[in-house]
Formats: sequence, structure tokens, C-alpha cells
Amino acid sequence: MRFVGIDPATTTGFVALDEDGNVLVETDLRGEGKREPGGISIGMLVSLENKVYGLLKPGDIIAIEKAAFKTDMGVTTGMIHGGLRTMILRKGLNHVDINVQHTKKFVNRNQRVPHSEKKSFIAAGVLEHYDYAHKSDNVTDAYIIARIAQALHQVRNGHPLDLFTSYQQHVIRAILYPDEKPTKPKSKSKTNKRTGKPAAADSHTQSKEQQFLF
Repeated sequence: MRFVGIDPATTTGFVALDEDGNVLVETDLRGEGKREPGGISIGMLVSLENKVYGLLKPGDIIAIEKAAFKTDMGVTTGMIHGGLRTMILRKGLNHVDINVQHTKKFVNRNQRVPHSEKKSFIAAGVLEHYDYAHKSDNVTDAYIIARIAQALHQVRNGHPLDLFTSYQQHVIRAILYPDEKPTKPKSKSKTNKRTGKPAAADSHTQSKEQQFLF
């Protein structure tokens, strides 16, 4: 069983964790082909989809981030998000959609900061909680999303909620119990750090691209 986090974009972040939270795959994925100004060509989109499809495995527990509200280039964003979700379905798998704000909140980084500092602010939160760092912002976000996939699976299978921080509990409850009225949970205020050394910052696991899906 793996926990997979996907951060869809023209350059897509992909992370897979094992059941203990160890990193198995951490990579940026970008479609190959002729570029089009202001968007993504069909060739690049299909190439990107094939790369994601090739990395997915039976039994994966997958979380994928939703498109941000008022995202620029909406058509391109829709093509990428829809295409990657189609690959998950074609692989015979399911996924959970993760709100962008939930990704930030899971590492306590949903506060307002200058736009130029957002990525480094989130990266600092990941390092603080899990002792994990990566040179790619896409992979860093995908790592958080994979951790959310892991947490959702654990809680569904009897893992106590109070072992997570209060803000992580809020994210988990919002996803698992969307109709539940929000309450202030009793929890530990300390962060949950990942044991062991952080993964190498420039480490990537690559997969041979599939040429055809059919």
C-alpha cells in the first residue's frame, strides 16, 4: 500500500509514501511535446497523463489537490486536472480531492504572508512537521497531500484523531465529515515530526513514460 499525493499543474508534483511515511517516489512531471503560448498543447497533456498513469500502482491511496479559486488560465487548469483524474480512474483507482487551503492548514501554514514568501513559508512548515525538504515547490505540496491521504486512511481505520494536531484534525474532519458542524477539538499542540533524516533535496524517482493508453 502506498499513499500518493498529486499537485496538478503544467509541472505536476507527485509523491508516494509507504505505510510508515517513508518516501518511495518524489518527482516533478512535465509533459513532452510542442509548447503553446499561454497554455499546454494536447501532446504535452497526453504525455503528462501517461507519466502519471505509469507511476500509479494497484492499491494506491490517492489524494489530489483541487484547482485554486480564480486560477489563471482556467481552460488549461481544467484540462490538466480533468486529465489526471481520468488517469486515476483508468488505473482502476479512487481519489480524494483536497482543498488548497487544507493543504496549507495541514502544516499550519494557512496564514496570510506576502505572495513572494508563500512557497518558502509552506516549505518551512513541512520541514518543521516532517523533517522533509525538496527543492521543488510542486513536490513539497505533493508531499503534504500524500500525508493527508495517509491521515485519512488511518482515521478511517481506527487511528485516534487526538494523535494529530488540532489544525490537522480540522482538515481530516472537514474531508471525512463535510456535513459535521465544526467544533474545537481537544488535542496536542505539538507538531508531529517525521522520524529519521529528511529525504535528499534533489532526489527524484523517474518512471519510463507509457506511449499509449489503449
